[in-house]
Amino acid sequence: MATLSWIGSICVALFFITGPINQLVIEKMGYKYMLATGTILCSAALILASFATQVWHVFLTQGVMFGLGASFVSLPCIGAPQQWFSERRGLAVGISFAGSGVGGLVISNISMAAINTVGYRWALRIDGIIVFVLLSFATCFVRPFGDVKKTGGGRKIINWYLFKNPMFTVLFFHGLVTTFGYMTPYFLLPSHANALNLDPWVGTNLSAIMSAVNAVARVCTGYMGDKFGRFNSLFFCTFMCGLTCLVIWTNVHNEATLWVFAVLYGFFGGGYVALFPTVQPQVVGLEHISPAVGLLYTTNIFGYLFGTPIATELINKTTPPNYVNAAIWAGCTIVVGSFFAGWVRILKGGWKWVKV
Repeated sequence: MATLSWIGSICVALFFITGPINQLVIEKMGYKYMLATGTILCSAALILASFATQVWHVFLTQGVMFGLGASFVSLPCIGAPQQWFSERRGLAVGISFAGSGVGGLVISNISMAAINTVGYRWALRIDGIIVFVLLSFATCFVRPFGDVKKTGGGRKIINWYLFKNPMFTVLFFHGLVTTFGYMTPYFLLPSHANALNLDPWVGTNLSAIMSAVNAVARVCTGYMGDKFGRFNSLFFCTFMCGLTCLVIWTNVHNEATLWVFAVLYGFFGGGYVALFPTVQPQVVGLEHISPAVGLLYTTNIFGYLFGTPIATELINKTTPPNYVNAAIWAGCTIVVGSFFAGWVRILKGGWKWVKV
Protein backbone atom coordinates (compact mmCIF):
# COMPACT_ATOMS: atom_id res chain seq x y z
CA MET A 1 0.00 0.00 0.00
CA ALA A 2 2.88 2.37 0.78
CA THR A 3 4.30 1.74 -2.71
CA LEU A 4 0.95 2.30 -4.39
CA SER A 5 0.38 5.53 -2.46
CA TRP A 6 3.39 7.03 -4.23
CA ILE A 7 1.60 6.73 -7.58
CA GLY A 8 -0.77 9.54 -6.66
CA SER A 9 2.12 11.58 -5.27
CA ILE A 10 4.08 11.23 -8.52
CA CYS A 11 1.01 12.25 -10.51
CA VAL A 12 0.51 15.37 -8.37
CA ALA A 13 4.22 16.19 -8.44
CA LEU A 14 4.38 16.05 -12.25
CA PHE A 15 1.17 18.04 -12.50
CA PHE A 16 2.67 20.97 -10.61
CA ILE A 17 6.41 20.76 -11.25
CA THR A 18 6.03 20.95 -15.04
CA GLY A 19 4.26 24.32 -14.81
CA PRO A 20 7.24 26.50 -15.86
CA ILE A 21 8.24 24.04 -18.61
CA ASN A 22 4.73 24.06 -20.02
CA GLN A 23 5.04 27.78 -20.72
CA LEU A 24 7.64 26.92 -23.37
CA VAL A 25 5.42 24.13 -24.66
CA ILE A 26 2.39 26.39 -24.99
CA GLU A 27 4.43 28.95 -26.93
CA LYS A 28 5.58 26.22 -29.31
CA MET A 29 2.34 24.26 -29.70
CA GLY A 30 -0.44 26.70 -28.90
CA TYR A 31 -3.56 26.00 -26.83
CA LYS A 32 -5.28 23.59 -29.21
CA TYR A 33 -2.38 21.19 -29.77
CA MET A 34 -1.34 21.32 -26.13
CA LEU A 35 -4.88 20.43 -25.03
CA ALA A 36 -5.09 17.68 -27.65
CA THR A 37 -1.82 16.17 -26.42
CA GLY A 38 -3.01 16.30 -22.81
CA THR A 39 -6.32 14.72 -23.79
CA ILE A 40 -4.59 11.79 -25.48
CA LEU A 41 -2.13 11.31 -22.60
CA CYS A 42 -4.81 11.38 -19.87
CA SER A 43 -7.27 9.06 -21.59
CA ALA A 44 -4.56 6.67 -22.81
CA ALA A 45 -3.03 6.55 -19.32
CA LEU A 46 -6.27 5.29 -17.77
CA ILE A 47 -6.95 2.79 -20.53
CA LEU A 48 -3.38 1.43 -20.51
CA ALA A 49 -3.49 1.19 -16.70
CA SER A 50 -6.40 -1.23 -17.07
CA PHE A 51 -3.99 -3.73 -18.68
CA ALA A 52 -1.32 -3.37 -15.97
CA THR A 53 0.01 -6.58 -14.45
CA GLN A 54 2.85 -5.10 -12.37
CA VAL A 55 3.18 -2.08 -10.12
CA TRP A 56 5.67 -0.31 -12.40
CA HIS A 57 3.07 -0.42 -15.18
CA VAL A 58 0.76 1.65 -12.99
CA PHE A 59 3.62 4.02 -12.09
CA LEU A 60 4.21 4.76 -15.77
CA THR A 61 0.53 5.09 -16.71
CA GLN A 62 -1.50 6.55 -13.84
CA GLY A 63 1.55 8.17 -12.26
CA VAL A 64 3.81 9.61 -14.97
CA MET A 65 1.62 9.58 -18.08
CA PHE A 66 -1.55 10.90 -16.44
CA GLY A 67 0.39 13.52 -14.45
CA LEU A 68 2.01 14.89 -17.61
CA GLY A 69 -1.31 14.86 -19.47
CA ALA A 70 -3.09 16.68 -16.65
CA SER A 71 -0.37 19.35 -16.58
CA PHE A 72 -0.79 19.89 -20.34
CA VAL A 73 -4.52 20.37 -19.89
CA SER A 74 -4.38 22.59 -16.80
CA LEU A 75 -2.35 25.60 -17.99
CA PRO A 76 -4.61 26.54 -20.94
CA CYS A 77 -7.78 25.93 -18.89
CA ILE A 78 -6.53 28.08 -15.99
CA GLY A 79 -5.20 30.87 -18.18
CA ALA A 80 -7.95 31.21 -20.80
CA PRO A 81 -10.90 32.36 -18.60
CA GLN A 82 -8.73 35.08 -17.06
CA GLN A 83 -7.96 36.49 -20.50
CA TRP A 84 -11.53 36.64 -21.79
CA PHE A 85 -13.12 38.34 -18.79
CA SER A 86 -12.32 41.48 -16.85
CA GLU A 87 -15.28 42.81 -14.86
CA ARG A 88 -16.73 39.32 -14.28
CA ARG A 89 -13.43 37.48 -14.14
CA GLY A 90 -14.06 36.07 -10.66
CA LEU A 91 -17.41 34.57 -11.63
CA ALA A 92 -16.02 33.19 -14.90
CA VAL A 93 -13.05 31.53 -13.23
CA GLY A 94 -15.27 30.27 -10.38
CA ILE A 95 -17.62 28.57 -12.84
CA SER A 96 -14.75 27.01 -14.79
CA PHE A 97 -13.06 25.77 -11.61
CA ALA A 98 -16.35 24.40 -10.27
CA GLY A 99 -16.23 21.85 -13.06
CA SER A 100 -13.32 20.04 -11.42
CA GLY A 101 -15.25 19.70 -8.16
CA VAL A 102 -18.39 18.45 -9.90
CA GLY A 103 -16.33 16.16 -12.13
CA GLY A 104 -14.52 14.61 -9.20
CA LEU A 105 -17.78 13.99 -7.39
CA VAL A 106 -19.54 12.47 -10.42
CA ILE A 107 -16.66 10.40 -11.81
CA SER A 108 -15.82 8.93 -8.40
CA ASN A 109 -19.37 7.61 -8.10
CA ILE A 110 -19.33 6.33 -11.69
CA SER A 111 -16.03 4.57 -11.00
CA MET A 112 -17.33 2.89 -7.84
CA ALA A 113 -20.47 1.72 -9.64
CA ALA A 114 -18.37 0.39 -12.53
CA ILE A 115 -15.97 -1.42 -10.19
CA ASN A 116 -18.86 -3.13 -8.42
CA THR A 117 -20.50 -4.05 -11.74
CA VAL A 118 -17.77 -4.87 -14.27
CA GLY A 119 -14.55 -4.78 -12.23
CA TYR A 120 -11.74 -2.27 -11.84
CA ARG A 121 -10.15 -2.89 -15.25
CA TRP A 122 -13.28 -1.94 -17.15
CA ALA A 123 -13.86 0.91 -14.70
CA LEU A 124 -10.50 2.38 -15.76
CA ARG A 125 -11.43 1.99 -19.43
CA ILE A 126 -14.78 3.69 -18.87
CA ASP A 127 -13.02 6.53 -17.04
CA GLY A 128 -10.58 6.85 -19.93
CA ILE A 129 -13.42 7.15 -22.45
CA ILE A 130 -15.22 9.76 -20.31
CA VAL A 131 -12.02 11.78 -19.94
CA PHE A 132 -11.39 11.63 -23.69
CA VAL A 133 -14.89 12.87 -24.55
CA LEU A 134 -14.93 15.71 -22.01
CA LEU A 135 -11.41 16.93 -22.74
CA SER A 136 -12.13 16.80 -26.47
CA PHE A 137 -14.77 19.48 -25.87
CA ALA A 138 -12.15 21.58 -24.07
CA THR A 139 -9.74 21.09 -26.96
CA CYS A 140 -12.34 22.38 -29.41
CA PHE A 141 -13.51 25.41 -27.44
CA VAL A 142 -10.75 26.64 -25.08
CA ARG A 143 -8.58 29.25 -26.78
CA PRO A 144 -6.57 32.32 -25.73
CA PHE A 145 -7.67 35.91 -26.19
CA GLY A 146 -5.59 36.60 -29.29
CA ASP A 147 -2.40 34.81 -30.27
CA VAL A 148 -0.08 33.20 -27.74
CA LYS A 149 2.96 35.44 -27.57
CA LYS A 150 6.44 34.88 -26.23
CA THR A 151 6.94 36.35 -22.79
CA GLY A 152 9.19 39.27 -22.07
CA GLY A 153 11.60 37.01 -20.19
CA GLY A 154 12.55 35.05 -23.31
CA ARG A 155 12.65 31.31 -23.61
CA LYS A 156 13.45 30.40 -20.03
CA ILE A 157 12.05 27.60 -17.91
CA ILE A 158 11.82 29.93 -14.90
CA ASN A 159 11.13 33.57 -15.67
CA TRP A 160 13.00 35.18 -12.79
CA TYR A 161 12.03 38.66 -13.91
CA LEU A 162 8.59 38.07 -12.40
CA PHE A 163 10.14 38.18 -8.92
CA LYS A 164 11.13 41.79 -9.52
CA ASN A 165 7.45 42.50 -8.94
CA PRO A 166 6.96 42.65 -5.11
CA MET A 167 3.29 41.68 -5.38
CA PHE A 168 4.16 38.56 -7.39
CA THR A 169 6.79 37.53 -4.84
CA VAL A 170 4.36 37.88 -1.93
CA LEU A 171 1.64 36.03 -3.87
CA PHE A 172 4.18 33.28 -4.58
CA PHE A 173 4.74 32.78 -0.84
CA HIS A 174 0.98 32.94 -0.23
CA GLY A 175 0.50 29.88 -2.44
CA LEU A 176 3.56 28.12 -1.04
CA VAL A 177 2.57 28.42 2.63
CA THR A 178 -1.19 27.93 2.26
CA THR A 179 -0.92 24.60 0.44
CA PHE A 180 0.94 23.03 3.35
CA GLY A 181 -2.34 22.99 5.25
CA TYR A 182 -5.01 23.21 2.56
CA MET A 183 -5.35 19.51 1.61
CA THR A 184 -4.95 18.16 5.16
CA PRO A 185 -8.69 18.13 6.04
CA TYR A 186 -9.58 16.45 2.74
CA PHE A 187 -7.19 13.58 3.40
CA LEU A 188 -7.69 13.22 7.17
CA LEU A 189 -11.39 13.84 7.84
CA PRO A 190 -12.45 10.31 6.78
CA SER A 191 -9.96 8.73 9.20
CA HIS A 192 -11.01 11.23 11.88
CA ALA A 193 -14.60 10.01 11.47
CA ASN A 194 -13.41 6.43 11.91
CA ALA A 195 -11.43 7.43 15.02
CA LEU A 196 -14.66 8.85 16.48
CA ASN A 197 -16.32 5.44 15.85
CA LEU A 198 -18.92 6.99 13.55
CA ASP A 199 -20.87 5.09 10.93
CA PRO A 200 -18.56 4.08 8.02
CA TRP A 201 -20.92 5.99 5.70
CA VAL A 202 -19.80 9.26 7.32
CA GLY A 203 -16.12 8.72 6.59
CA THR A 204 -16.84 7.58 3.05
CA ASN A 205 -18.97 10.59 2.14
CA LEU A 206 -17.23 13.43 3.98
CA SER A 207 -14.79 14.12 1.14
CA ALA A 208 -17.58 13.87 -1.43
CA ILE A 209 -19.71 16.43 0.41
CA MET A 210 -16.73 18.73 0.84
CA SER A 211 -16.06 18.52 -2.91
CA ALA A 212 -19.70 19.31 -3.69
CA VAL A 213 -19.74 22.33 -1.36
CA ASN A 214 -16.36 23.35 -2.74
CA ALA A 215 -17.74 23.37 -6.30
CA VAL A 216 -20.73 25.55 -5.36
CA ALA A 217 -18.48 27.87 -3.35
CA ARG A 218 -16.18 28.48 -6.30
CA VAL A 219 -19.05 30.09 -8.19
CA CYS A 220 -20.37 32.04 -5.17
CA THR A 221 -16.99 33.34 -4.06
CA GLY A 222 -16.06 34.15 -7.65
CA TYR A 223 -19.07 36.45 -7.76
CA MET A 224 -18.11 37.79 -4.32
CA GLY A 225 -14.68 38.66 -5.69
CA ASP A 226 -16.23 40.66 -8.52
CA LYS A 227 -18.55 42.43 -6.07
CA PHE A 228 -16.23 43.25 -3.16
CA GLY A 229 -12.77 42.95 -4.70
CA ARG A 230 -10.75 39.85 -5.52
CA PHE A 231 -7.83 40.63 -3.22
CA ASN A 232 -10.22 41.37 -0.34
CA SER A 233 -12.12 38.14 -0.97
CA LEU A 234 -8.97 36.02 -1.33
CA PHE A 235 -7.68 37.21 2.05
CA PHE A 236 -11.09 36.66 3.70
CA CYS A 237 -11.63 33.15 2.33
CA THR A 238 -8.08 32.01 3.08
CA PHE A 239 -8.19 33.40 6.62
CA MET A 240 -11.58 31.75 7.25
CA CYS A 241 -10.17 28.42 6.04
CA GLY A 242 -7.51 28.56 8.72
CA LEU A 243 -9.89 29.89 11.36
CA THR A 244 -12.36 27.02 10.87
CA CYS A 245 -9.51 24.57 11.44
CA LEU A 246 -8.39 26.31 14.64
CA VAL A 247 -11.85 26.97 16.08
CA ILE A 248 -14.06 24.11 14.83
CA TRP A 249 -11.84 21.18 13.82
CA THR A 250 -9.91 21.35 17.09
CA ASN A 251 -13.25 20.93 18.91
CA VAL A 252 -14.77 18.12 16.84
CA HIS A 253 -16.03 15.41 19.19
CA ASN A 254 -19.17 14.17 17.42
CA GLU A 255 -20.74 13.76 13.99
CA ALA A 256 -22.59 17.09 14.02
CA THR A 257 -19.49 19.24 14.54
CA LEU A 258 -17.60 17.16 11.97
CA TRP A 259 -20.24 17.93 9.33
CA VAL A 260 -20.30 21.62 10.27
CA PHE A 261 -16.55 21.81 9.80
CA ALA A 262 -16.66 19.88 6.51
CA VAL A 263 -19.27 22.22 5.02
CA LEU A 264 -17.62 25.46 6.20
CA TYR A 265 -14.13 24.38 5.22
CA GLY A 266 -15.37 23.14 1.87
CA PHE A 267 -17.00 26.51 1.21
CA PHE A 268 -14.07 28.75 2.16
CA GLY A 269 -11.62 26.32 0.58
CA GLY A 270 -13.54 26.65 -2.66
CA GLY A 271 -13.12 30.40 -2.35
CA TYR A 272 -9.36 30.07 -2.03
CA VAL A 273 -9.13 27.84 -5.11
CA ALA A 274 -11.37 30.09 -7.22
CA LEU A 275 -9.93 33.44 -6.17
CA PHE A 276 -6.21 32.65 -6.24
CA PRO A 277 -6.05 32.64 -10.07
CA THR A 278 -8.30 35.70 -10.45
CA VAL A 279 -5.82 38.06 -8.78
CA GLN A 280 -2.89 36.89 -10.90
CA PRO A 281 -3.68 39.04 -13.98
CA GLN A 282 -3.98 42.10 -11.72
CA VAL A 283 -0.54 41.34 -10.30
CA VAL A 284 1.47 40.56 -13.45
CA GLY A 285 -0.75 41.66 -16.34
CA LEU A 286 -2.30 39.45 -19.00
CA GLU A 287 0.86 39.51 -21.13
CA HIS A 288 2.74 37.59 -18.42
CA ILE A 289 -0.10 35.38 -17.17
CA SER A 290 1.12 32.05 -18.60
CA PRO A 291 4.60 32.05 -17.02
CA ALA A 292 3.11 33.45 -13.81
CA VAL A 293 0.53 30.67 -13.58
CA GLY A 294 3.24 28.07 -14.16
CA LEU A 295 5.42 29.43 -11.37
CA LEU A 296 2.62 30.07 -8.87
CA TYR A 297 1.17 26.58 -9.18
CA THR A 298 4.60 24.96 -9.02
CA THR A 299 4.71 26.06 -5.38
CA ASN A 300 1.83 23.67 -4.68
CA ILE A 301 4.05 20.62 -5.09
CA PHE A 302 5.79 21.18 -1.75
CA GLY A 303 2.63 21.68 0.27
CA TYR A 304 0.69 18.85 -1.36
CA LEU A 305 3.56 16.37 -1.02
CA PHE A 306 4.69 17.22 2.52
CA GLY A 307 1.82 19.05 4.24
CA THR A 308 -0.42 16.07 4.98
CA PRO A 309 2.45 13.69 5.92
CA ILE A 310 3.60 16.26 8.50
CA ALA A 311 0.04 16.47 9.87
CA THR A 312 -0.18 12.67 9.99
CA GLU A 313 3.11 12.46 11.87
CA LEU A 314 1.79 14.98 14.41
CA ILE A 315 -1.33 12.84 14.89
CA ASN A 316 0.73 9.71 15.51
CA LYS A 317 2.93 11.45 18.08
CA THR A 318 0.23 10.83 20.69
CA THR A 319 -1.52 7.69 21.92
CA PRO A 320 -4.33 7.43 21.02
CA PRO A 321 -3.87 9.50 17.84
CA ASN A 322 -4.91 13.12 18.42
CA TYR A 323 -6.36 14.99 15.44
CA VAL A 324 -6.18 18.31 17.30
CA ASN A 325 -2.48 18.45 16.40
CA ALA A 326 -3.29 18.11 12.69
CA ALA A 327 -6.00 20.76 12.96
CA ILE A 328 -3.60 23.20 14.60
CA TRP A 329 -0.95 22.50 11.95
CA ALA A 330 -3.41 23.03 9.08
CA GLY A 331 -4.99 26.07 10.68
CA CYS A 332 -1.72 27.82 11.48
CA THR A 333 -0.17 27.28 8.05
CA ILE A 334 -3.31 28.53 6.28
CA VAL A 335 -3.65 31.57 8.55
CA VAL A 336 0.00 32.46 7.94
CA GLY A 337 -0.68 32.02 4.22
CA SER A 338 -3.64 34.38 4.50
CA PHE A 339 -1.35 37.06 5.94
CA PHE A 340 0.59 36.97 2.66
CA ALA A 341 -2.73 37.42 0.83
CA GLY A 342 -3.42 40.41 3.07
CA TRP A 343 0.04 41.77 2.31
CA VAL A 344 -0.62 41.59 -1.44
CA ARG A 345 -3.94 43.35 -0.89
CA ILE A 346 -2.20 46.19 0.99
CA LEU A 347 0.44 46.51 -1.73
CA LYS A 348 -2.33 46.75 -4.31
CA GLY A 349 -4.85 48.99 -2.54
CA GLY A 350 -3.24 50.42 0.56
CA TRP A 351 -4.59 50.27 4.13
CA LYS A 352 -7.96 51.88 3.43
CA TRP A 353 -11.03 49.73 2.80
CA VAL A 354 -11.57 49.87 -0.95
CA LYS A 355 -12.70 47.38 -3.55
CA VAL A 356 -9.50 45.80 -4.77
